[in-house]
Amino acid sequence: MGFKKILKRNPKTLLSSKTPQTPQSPIPDPSLPLPPPSDSLTPLPILTLSHHTHKPNHHDHLLRFLMAHLKPPFNPTHLLQFLKSKLHRHPAFTHYDFHVFNWASTVDSFRHDHSTFEWMARTLAITDRFDDLGSLLRFMASNPCPCSDGIFSCPRIEPIFRFSINAYSRVGKLNDAAVAFECMRKMIDGSPNVALYNILIHGYVKCGEHHNGLKLYDKMLKDRVKPDVYTFNILISSYCRNSQFGLALELFKEMREKGCCPNVVSFNTLIRGFFRERKFDEGVAMAYEMIELGCEFSRVTCEILVDGLRRGGRVLEACELLSDLSRKGVLPHGYDYFGLMEELCEKGNTSKALGVVDELWGKGDAPSLISCTTLVEGLRRSGKIDEGFTLMERMLRESMVPDSVTFNCLLQGLCDMGRTVDANRLRLLASSKGFEPDETTYSILVSGYTREGKRKEGAVVVDEMLDIGFLPDLAAYNRLMDGLANSSSWVRHQANVIGN
Repeated sequence: MGFKKILKRNPKTLLSSKTPQTPQSPIPDPSLPLPPPSDSLTPLPILTLSHHTHKPNHHDHLLRFLMAHLKPPFNPTHLLQFLKSKLHRHPAFTHYDFHVFNWASTVDSFRHDHSTFEWMARTLAITDRFDDLGSLLRFMASNPCPCSDGIFSCPRIEPIFRFSINAYSRVGKLNDAAVAFECMRKMIDGSPNVALYNILIHGYVKCGEHHNGLKLYDKMLKDRVKPDVYTFNILISSYCRNSQFGLALELFKEMREKGCCPNVVSFNTLIRGFFRERKFDEGVAMAYEMIELGCEFSRVTCEILVDGLRRGGRVLEACELLSDLSRKGVLPHGYDYFGLMEELCEKGNTSKALGVVDELWGKGDAPSLISCTTLVEGLRRSGKIDEGFTLMERMLRESMVPDSVTFNCLLQGLCDMGRTVDANRLRLLASSKGFEPDETTYSILVSGYTREGKRKEGAVVVDEMLDIGFLPDLAAYNRLMDGLANSSSWVRHQANVIGN
């Protein structure tokens, strides 16, 4: 039947498409392990579906556009090219893609294959047209791809359904996802791939339907589909979220009995569960089990361990654990232990914080800039200016440039101790590493030299201030120089008085 005849019989056929909403991507739940990546389909364009006011004879314009670019007889390749390059780019007709797809199926000489099914399924899923996606999947079930004419089904059927089921699960349409899953089971050869079960199980868990996730897992076992590490991780996480930590441990045991090797996500989930139950020793023991099994630590693992111990009031145990992990060479590169430094400094235990930094840094596990600046500030506040000065020098030699507030505060502490020369030397080192001194930096140094009566050294700093433009006029320059001169005389006078 021709396109023109369809329009004459029901001129609203192609104009009754519901304008789909702009797709919304849900925020992933960070406490759940991600499902395994599904097989990627051919990259497809995302249609821009905007509402267009229907003008008189709009369907006539669509008819002329269609017949100008897609005259029967045509094949799936021609239709796909038309949908991608012609209809998709037309600002008024792009949202009629599924109607054109349906019309093509009525042409006597045409038969859809997996290429058109695949493009249409992905396009509908991406644009959240789930009612149309359901219609498409039912059409596929009743009109199999020509590849299915033989003994075996078309190999692209399962990836098409996989993408569709994932899209349904993404927006919480689990009933539709389950219907699509059962429809696919009847169309493919053998049992579905384990990844398909994982997608649907994850969808149930994400939406709080833990019992349905378990039912599907049982069905998976009955179908003799072997669960993989993603299956177990999803269900272990679900048990923990539902306060059934004991069952999570049993499933972890079953996982290993079935010959499935746990990965870092498996251990992270259980360690977090132990800490939630305030079973800190068991959580740490599981971390060491990871090491024995050769499972690589991740930054997330360290964050769970250190933050869990810290929040449980076991700060010193967290320090010892970090040191031991560093000695064993399993501490992840770039792990930031800022939270631990902050906690120790707030409690006034800066000596322990400095010991941890020295040990880890010595093993090659350098702290982050924010960890170092936090410790420098903690040392300064506790009156340990020498230690802060030494740490700042080490930071700068490693090209770790601090912020001006932390740096200036440390300079002030040094100058207050009569160590303005050391303070200026530190300023010169910082400048060579990219630090830009501000007016406060120079003022601190000039004041320090003034108090110490070091006119010559202070004059060099004042001249530099003048060159940079920190002194607005000659009068300001003269005031500083006079202050240095008077200070020198006063210091000499005091020395004479003490000598006599």
